[in-house]
Amino acid sequence: MRALVLLVLLVCLSVGCVAQRPRPCTSPPLLTGSLSVSTQNEKLGAFAKYTYDALGQRIRLREFGSYNNKTFHLDVLLLYREGVMYKINYRNQTCCKKRLNRCFHPLAIPHNASLLGQAVLGSSSGPGQGVLVNTWTGQLQMRNKTVKYMSTVTEFGCVPVTTLFHSCRDGWRITSFFNNVLGLSDPQQLIPPNFCDDAKLEEEEGEEPATFYSLF
Repeated sequence: MRALVLLVLLVCLSVGCVAQRPRPCTSPPLLTGSLSVSTQNEKLGAFAKYTYDALGQRIRLREFGSYNNKTFHLDVLLLYREGVMYKINYRNQTCCKKRLNRCFHPLAIPHNASLLGQAVLGSSSGPGQGVLVNTWTGQLQMRNKTVKYMSTVTEFGCVPVTTLFHSCRDGWRITSFFNNVLGLSDPQQLIPPNFCDDAKLEEEEGEEPATFYSLF
């Protein structure tokens, strides 16, 4: 009888351990917040406020920073389903419409990612003093090249915290998310303003400072 009880306890403990092991996850489909991006080669350093809609495949970025020692300020709306990107200038009431030749990738941990570890950001000494996060690592195929990544998300909710990508050209590219809010604080941010109605499609020339769109 004791042997049976011990066996049942061992099975329950084993199931509990398996259930507690972190698994790859997908971030909330609607997010609003801020992020910073920098590269190891110091070409790019930027801050942005973002609005993210995975359901409609739309992203709004209002950013400023430096690229190749030149400062820039951009307000862009990415509409992946339509395959277009709007560069918006409210001061001049102008709008530039360009092709968006990228596939939409939701913020998520790939299924084949490897768990690097679990940690508490802040302190675990008292309630509300820390956040439990999981860090994952792996490789992704992007535009005919393989890049390494390391991504940290919260254990509860899968909210993005930091993401590192490594490529031969830029070295490590670090993206940090902060002030994240679930949902869309202003849905109008994902709709082109009226003065964009007459914008005509233009061809892209050269490399844009905001090439970190690919992090999405």
